Amino acid sequence: MAMRFLAIVCALVAVVFCQKDPNFESGRTTIVHLFEWKWDDIAAEIYVDAVFNHMAASSGSGTAGSTCDADSKSFPAVPYDSSDFHESCAINNYNDATNVRNCELEGLKDLDQSKEDVRGKIVDFLNHCVSLGVSGFRVDAAKHMWPDDLKEIYSSVNDLPSGGRPFFYQEVSMGSGEAISKKEYIDFGTVLEFKFGTELGNAFQGNNALHYLETWGPEWGLLDSGDAVVFIDNHDNQRTGSSSILTYKNPKPYKMAIAFMLAHPYGTARIMSSYSFDNKDQGPPSDNGNLVGPGFNDDGTCTNGWVCEHRWRQIFDMVAFRNVVVGTELANWWDNGDNQIAFGRGDKGFVAFTLSGDINQSLPTGLPAGTYCDIISGTLESGSCTGKSVTVDDSGNAAISLSSEEDDGVLAIHVNAKL
Repeated sequence: MAMRFLAIVCALVAVVFCQKDPNFESGRTTIVHLFEWKWDDIAAEIYVDAVFNHMAASSGSGTAGSTCDADSKSFPAVPYDSSDFHESCAINNYNDATNVRNCELEGLKDLDQSKEDVRGKIVDFLNHCVSLGVSGFRVDAAKHMWPDDLKEIYSSVNDLPSGGRPFFYQEVSMGSGEAISKKEYIDFGTVLEFKFGTELGNAFQGNNALHYLETWGPEWGLLDSGDAVVFIDNHDNQRTGSSSILTYKNPKPYKMAIAFMLAHPYGTARIMSSYSFDNKDQGPPSDNGNLVGPGFNDDGTCTNGWVCEHRWRQIFDMVAFRNVVVGTELANWWDNGDNQIAFGRGDKGFVAFTLSGDINQSLPTGLPAGTYCDIISGTLESGSCTGKSVTVDDSGNAAISLSSEEDDGVLAIHVNAKL
């Protein structure tokens, strides 16, 4: 009996660990948040955004022609009826976990995931996605559902056709003094680490000196690295107007914060891909109500009102940097005691940042001797650098030159950008 119990425990531990594996294709390390992109375009890339905390707040017809009567909690296309929902009440006290998890978020009818029938329909949907090739799920509004219910749902989802478990990363935002903790959700999946973007937003806007980032990670109140999906902004907080949140509207510190995120080994990184907006309720680019997809410039950036941050050269070059240095540790940290920092990733890559003043310093990079292209000011093309170059000597040191007046305030080199 003891041996059988041990085997069951080991199996459960394996399932939990696998549900934190992002299932990246070989050579890839980063998630892109394709906000309001067309289904076909999303299907070619990434995970499904699963919304199963609630149903609609208003009655009418859906895009596929299904109808609902929200007042009577009738959703025949699923089907769900009033017996599948919690009693109606408004979320008005984030210090009360029951109020947050059993009441309605902005009037959205709150499903009761403790009911086997409700869980079964959710699992059927997730399994259908898995059968179509989906390898993971962002779980919307996870903080508004009970952890035990989510654990039961996730464990009931099928393994991937190729083997292994689907990846689950959960939306659990936390305010000061709230009753619900992000740590309640890490036993069975990863969690979106909202504090990550807030703290880096403050740092790269000069509100907290960069040299403090030497201890970046759990010492800052962040989750352990393997439990966290990290990001600078998302579709919600880029619209809140919070001064701590960097977005495409403030491009230089935004690109610097993203470069730090992609250069640092902490967490599973996710970058934003937006459309431009002037007010928080503005919808995506459309023509007479029909969604207009992005067009593309010669340099790969987007047109038709799409921002496509993931196609900005400095950002996708840093995604390539992260792909190159995966599996290496942070090394050779340097700072000037203020807003200039630099660090390496094993013998694969090296980055430097300045928010104030110029860096003109010989620094240990950890890289093999040779000449490297700075992938921020340019790239490696046809055997030469289109931007700055950096020469590493036989001892691994390099003369690093970077001005805070440059367009981006970042320098980055890696072994795949070596001449």
